[in-house]
Amino acid sequence: MNHQNRIAELREGRGLTQEEVAQSIGITRASLSHYEKNRRKPDFEILTKLADVFGVSIDYLIGRTTHSEVVMDDDVRHFVDDLELSDDKLLERFNLTIDGRSISEEEAKRFIAFIRMERNMK
Repeated sequence: MNHQNRIAELREGRGLTQEEVAQSIGITRASLSHYEKNRRKPDFEILTKLADVFGVSIDYLIGRTTHSEVVMDDDVRHFVDDLELSDDKLLERFNLTIDGRSISEEEAKRFIAFIRMERNMK
């Protein structure tokens, strides 16, 4: 099953019209119809809005999983959105990895310094 089938299936399963769903996410009914009929592919912003409206994960919406439940609840999503990598407690509490290997505190600090330097160059 692909995204167009899932969008139509979710919409119909909730008894919603294309107009209602389109209006709730700020697009035209014609655009939603194009997504449902695979004439166009929704961008990330539209996929996010659709997933939020239907209460499913984007992975479910695009057919990457058969599990419809949202992986992150709102509290977790807000936490992740507000993460600050320079927070020493974050580095102590979570095991950050790259290529399957844990990042040391020193590596994390160098990474943060690199990003700060790159931002200052712009």
